[in-house]
Amino acid sequence: MKNSIGFIGAGRVVRILLQGFKNKNVQFGKVVVSDSNPDVIAKLKQNFPEVEQVDAATVSAQDIVFIALHPPVIMDTLESLKNNFRPDSIVISLAPKINFTKLSSKLTGVKNLARLIPNATSYINEGYNPVTFASGFDEAEKKAVMSLLGNLGYTFEVPEEKLESYAIMSAMLPTYFWFQWKELGEIGLKTGLTKDESEQAIYQSVVAALNLFYKSGLAPAEVIDLIPVKPIGEHEEQIAEFYRTKLLGLFEKIKP
Repeated sequence: MKNSIGFIGAGRVVRILLQGFKNKNVQFGKVVVSDSNPDVIAKLKQNFPEVEQVDAATVSAQDIVFIALHPPVIMDTLESLKNNFRPDSIVISLAPKINFTKLSSKLTGVKNLARLIPNATSYINEGYNPVTFASGFDEAEKKAVMSLLGNLGYTFEVPEEKLESYAIMSAMLPTYFWFQWKELGEIGLKTGLTKDESEQAIYQSVVAALNLFYKSGLAPAEVIDLIPVKPIGEHEEQIAEFYRTKLLGLFEKIKP
């Protein structure tokens, strides 16, 4: 596998990937990052002191380069760095919206282009991470990349046109529920449970509810009908409409 790895951008997604690699004791000859925000770099180095801060031009010359930037700034950034990327490097973009056509217009000499939509659960090596490869990607290098990313959890290849769908359905999915579990945990404390009891009740109930919904053979409406008391039942349609409008609206924004 390639020896050096670099990240253009050093925010949350980089912390997630580095933690996943660290958990599995993945070794690199060198790890370098660049970011215009010194506070972001400082936060990253708190947990990963071995990471070296360099300029973006140096990052772009590494064996594996992750583009960890927000979509609006990627094209201008690549324009300023396009002469620094090596033809034999592996370049992996972590952003939605910016497809291979756009990436390759700036990285004309790079054949090994990939796009990955990482899931936050990669932090504990339980990610659900779709990846897509440009048509010219070397097959041997592809196997090596899949092996590397496999350290983060379940990594699977998809057609590029489905990547943004996975951004909505897997990468962002935890955020739809985490705040609810936090609130329920606090309600558990207020109703007399200990912290451990409250967390265990939520964890076991969520796991079992997922299994019932997807493995029981019942239709979704039948599962929903199993519990007659619905404390927020009068708001269900409002919540469903919120999902439809907000998430489909977001999907339209992140499509290439």
